Formats: sequence, C-alpha cells, structure tokens
Amino acid sequence: MKLFNKTKTWTDNQENMFYIFLTILIAPNIALCFTEHMSLLAKVTNIIFPLSIYHLIMSRFKNCATAFWILFPFIFLGAFQIVLLYLFGKSIIAVDMFLNLVTTNSSEAMELLNNLLPALVTIVILYIPALVIAAISIIRKKTLSTAFIKREQKRSIITLLTGVICLLSSSFTDKRYQIKEELYPANVCYNIFLATQRTSWTNNYKSTSEGFTYNAKATHNPKDKEIYVMVVGETSRACNWSLYGYSRKTNPRLEEHKNLTAFSHVLSESNTTHKSVPMLISSVAATNYDSIYYRKSIITAFKEAGFHTSFFSNQRHNHSFIDFFGMEADEYNFIKEVALGTKNNTYDLDLLKLVSKSIDKGYDKQLIVLHTYGSHFSYRERYPKNEVFFIPDAPAEAEARFKNNLYNGYDNTIRYTDKFLAELIDIINRPGTDAALIYTSDHGEDIFDDDRELFLHASPVPSYYQIHVPFIVWTSDSYIEKYPEKCKAMDNNKSKDISSSLSFFHTMLDLSGVDTPYRNDSHSVSSQSFKECRRVYLNDHNEARTLDDIGMDKEDFYMLKNSNIGNWP
Repeated sequence: MKLFNKTKTWTDNQENMFYIFLTILIAPNIALCFTEHMSLLAKVTNIIFPLSIYHLIMSRFKNCATAFWILFPFIFLGAFQIVLLYLFGKSIIAVDMFLNLVTTNSSEAMELLNNLLPALVTIVILYIPALVIAAISIIRKKTLSTAFIKREQKRSIITLLTGVICLLSSSFTDKRYQIKEELYPANVCYNIFLATQRTSWTNNYKSTSEGFTYNAKATHNPKDKEIYVMVVGETSRACNWSLYGYSRKTNPRLEEHKNLTAFSHVLSESNTTHKSVPMLISSVAATNYDSIYYRKSIITAFKEAGFHTSFFSNQRHNHSFIDFFGMEADEYNFIKEVALGTKNNTYDLDLLKLVSKSIDKGYDKQLIVLHTYGSHFSYRERYPKNEVFFIPDAPAEAEARFKNNLYNGYDNTIRYTDKFLAELIDIINRPGTDAALIYTSDHGEDIFDDDRELFLHASPVPSYYQIHVPFIVWTSDSYIEKYPEKCKAMDNNKSKDISSSLSFFHTMLDLSGVDTPYRNDSHSVSSQSFKECRRVYLNDHNEARTLDDIGMDKEDFYMLKNSNIGNWP
C-alpha cells in the first residue's frame, strides 16, 4: 500500500508525467538507433529532431495529457514499430506492412498474433498505463504551472534548432540520407501515404486494365491435346528440399519421378505474397512492377490463345491482384472460402479433386493455375495428423527455444508439398496428352536459422532464407518426344542464375507455345535463348535494387556464396 501511494503521488505530479510522456513517444526512435544501419549523425538526428517536435507540441498545453492523447496516432505507430522490431529485428514499418493489414486474412492474422505474446506484453506495459494515467489527468483537469510551461517552451525551441542543424548536416554530409527513408516517424507517414495511394490504384484496377490484351495466339498443333499446370507454392524455401541436397528426405516422391528438372540457383524478387504471386503469373517483374495496375495475368494470354483456363486456390480472398488474376479464369475456386464458417481445415491435396474434375471435362487445350497454402506458418496446420513424419512438431510457438520443433513441422509441410506435386503429376500424366507442370514458391521463410534469430517472412529487408526458392519443371513423355529441344535447354539452364519472378511467366508461355509480344524467351528456362540477369529485389518503394543495395546482412551473403547462388564476394 505504501508503494502504491508513493507511485500515485509521483504520477499525480504533472511535471513528472510530462517527461514520461516524452520518453514514451521517443522510445521507438531510440530502439531504431540500435537496430538500423545509420551513421552516428543520422542516429542523433533521428532522436533530437522528432523529440523537439513532440516537446514543442507538449509544451503548448497546460494539460500535457491532452497533448499525449492528441499524439495517439504516433503512439499507435510506435506500438506497431515495436512489434515489427520484435518480429524482424530491424527496419521501420514498411509500405508492405500496411498493405498486409488489408490483404492478410483473419485466420492468418490470428495464427500470428497468438505467437507475439512477448511483443504484446511490452506494448501493454509501455503504453497502456501511460494512456490510462493521461485519461485520468484529463478528467481531473490537472495542469502544469505557468513557469514550467514557459521553461519547456524555451527548451523545445533550443531542441528544435539543434534538431534542424542535425537534419541539415545529415542531408549535406550523406548523399544517401533522405527524410522519407531515414527519419522516424516521417518515413512511416510517407509509407502510409504510399500504401493509401497503392490501395487506391488497386481499387481502380478493373478500369485501368480493362483494355489490356496480350494479342496471344497458339503455335502448337491445334489437334494436339495439351494440359499445362502452374503451381504457386507458399513460403517454401529451397534449402529444406532434399532435391537440392538437404539432409532430410523431404522430397521422396519427386526424387523418384523422371522427366523432372530442378533449378537450384533461383531467387524470388519479393518476400511478400501480395507482390510475389502477381509477378509469377504475369508479365510484371521488379524492374517494371508499377505496370501491374494496367496489365492482366497469364490466364488472359491463354484464354486469348484458345485454352480453357482454371484457377484453384487453397487461400482466402485477399482483395488484391491474386484475386483479380484468378478471376480472369473460365472457372475459379477459393476452397478456403467454401470452408469458411466450418471447423474443417482445407489442405493442399483438396485442390486435386478440382483438378481431376476439370480435366475429366475433356478440354483439348487447358491451363490450370494452383495457389497452395504450402508451408505458411502455423506449420502444423498445413498437413493432416496422419502425414506427420518428423517429430516432435509441438509445441511450436514462435520462439527460438522451439526451433527444432518448428523445423520438424516445417519439414513436414515440405513432404506434404512433395506428395501434393507427385500426385498432381500423376493426374495430368494421361495417355495421348502433352503435359507440363512448373512449380515455384512465392518466397521462403526464416526459422531462427542463425544468431540473428529471425522468424517468418515479409521483413522490410529480406534474408537469404526468404528469397532462395525451389523451382521445378516436369514434362510428360509425349511432350519430350515432340519438343526435345525444350528439355535439353532446361538441362543446360538448371544451374544458372534465375529469377523466379521473372522466369515463371515466360517459361510457361514458352513451354505451351503461346506466342505474344510480351513473351521474352531470354527469360525462359526452357529456351536455348535464356540469359542470366543481374539479381534484383523489389524494395518497399517498388524500386528494383541489387542485393548489395537493400541492406542484407553479412550472414545472408555468406549463405548466398556457400549455396552457390551466383558469384558473391
């Protein structure tokens, strides 16, 4: 009781709370000084200038609690920033983070929130008591003394001038320094503007893309029966595939399949689903990403060429380009939407029933695009209990101490993907039919792999584990007999540097013989014309940057080098 009374007396003192509120507001800036790669002057600027603004605002109110609540949007951003730092260890709140809020379905969000308890506890301890005390102060109409306000106003002016000097010095001494990228929370506010702008453009997509056409035509014999399948996986990283030398048998079925080519040096140009998947199934890549608001997907190209098209997904609607592109198909089905409201979990193998049913309709020319749930966290939800192979896979909370269990669960998802792809190949491998299947994943995942203890994906700065993805092509015997040059080219290209985001689209067009002015065989892994391109990554501001220019750590370049993913110093 004595401690409580002392605490109450201390918090009733408005001068004490003035400084506490300032400290809470500036806390994210202090944290970022330890996590971000900035010059010492930039770090000082990142604290002094924002602090001076908060100080100036707070000193204009007789009741500092009123100012604290007026600044609530920045408190909310601060809480969001702390969660982000807990998840990824660095970086400000990116544009993609805000877009993920509107494109991630509720079930995925709940799975993630259930594993963010330490970050949420920190937020509660740091912000909730202060907000409650501030609310009580407002209700009781407590005020600061006139002398204190005048003194703090003078101090805020001095702090502001110091902050301006630091800001100007940072801008003139470092050519790379930009307020919209380096100064928190100005950079986050700019990202909110970009997210709002992109959301508006996305909402207008139907009108901006309405007149788009691929002018596509089929070049293969019209009498040949053909089935082409594109499979877009989720969160599957190549280093956990035994096809690429992983010590565990995660691909027992695919390793037995003939006519399968596995490309080993493949990187994705994005670690976010809402960017990566549209790039995979359209003519858009990192170097021209903003053209996505005016273009359609490969499904439209195949429709123009006379193919029956299908899009089947084991994911929920996310009101983004994945939905728009999928709905271009003659038939589409998001099976998780059908299961919504039931207790039944849908697995990727459930998609095979739709594939079989569609093929049984007997179309002569057919394209099927599948979007799986693959290896998305929570891993144990991605495969039924009777498919458990690596144990124990529980408990599997998002904590480094459960790393082995998480690895077991993750590797089980890869084995389940292996079974899914093997059975899918068996379904489309029909007598008298030329068939081809290509598979890649949108991105990979961190699973506490090194001393950085990173977890999940979609971090503003990617890691090696988030962008090195599997990429495989299977062709039927009859296809190989008719187009042996394609298979020879794939064998020649399987160890070359490949961008999945760039090559997936062009490879499918090349394999199927669908011709369009948008097709570029120098990007197709099934073409003798294939050429390696410089590695690029689509950053948060939709700029194509080289890997040495996006802030990746030395650990990532070590893994790139030792995994033989290109030539790295």
